[in-house]
Amino acid sequence: MPGVLIDTHILVWWRSDPARLSREQARILKALEAQGRPASLSAVSLRELAVLGSRGRLAISVPWDLWLEELADHPMFDILPLTPPIAAESVRLGDGFPKDPFDQIIAATARCHGLTLLTADREVRRWGKVPIV
Repeated sequence: MPGVLIDTHILVWWRSDPARLSREQARILKALEAQGRPASLSAVSLRELAVLGSRGRLAISVPWDLWLEELADHPMFDILPLTPPIAAESVRLGDGFPKDPFDQIIAATARCHGLTLLTADREVRRWGKVPIV
């Protein structure tokens, strides 16, 4: 199984509402868990989670800083930092890519690391210039 990068919403659904995942996404994530292999996560997803929480769009039962630290330390996640090549790639995705900077960095991270992107974002899926599940 190739390496995967999960976008922010896939992470939230995997941990809180797995029924929202596609069959293929659920199969891949279950396989990773069974093999004890981590899924990659862009560091920018931690920022996006904090934004979602601060706007009341994501509820958790522990303080935000603790929850984010737990995610970063969890063995099922490999947090990939924002690097100069990723930053450069994020602005080269073309006019057909969504303008959301979180999505741009996440897609650029997948491209720079040669990972399959797990996303439910229709616009990113239509773009088609990164392997997607």
